[in-house]
Amino acid sequence: MKIAIIAHDAKKELMVQFCSAYCGILSKHTLIATNTTGKQVSEATGLPIKRYLSGRGGAEQILALLSCNEVDVLLFFRDPINPKSTDVNDMNLLRLCDVHNVPVATNIATAEALILALERGDLDWREVGSPGI
Repeated sequence: MKIAIIAHDAKKELMVQFCSAYCGILSKHTLIATNTTGKQVSEATGLPIKRYLSGRGGAEQILALLSCNEVDVLLFFRDPINPKSTDVNDMNLLRLCDVHNVPVATNIATAEALILALERGDLDWREVGSPGI
């Protein structure tokens, strides 16, 4: 499965810790990320990650993949305390997940639930039931 990883600046370290903790599960899947987040996670875990542009540009590239139904899971650690000018992109990411039934986690609690569901095979319907993936 293809897992997209995005984290706001204040949540990047949390994303690194999360990916380190679940490295064994994540290593079985294709990982993509915005540049800075992907670099930090890859350096900490050794996981291969296809990296897109940093910030807004990378989010837009992942938006394009979501719009083509080419992402199976989105791990998007948002900073709800400090809103950014990228909030429009953030909402578009979430909207496209809704449109294409892409499971999304915006915090560590939902990310853990998704990653454990992924490991159990609960999300295998994404590969079977989604054309173009």
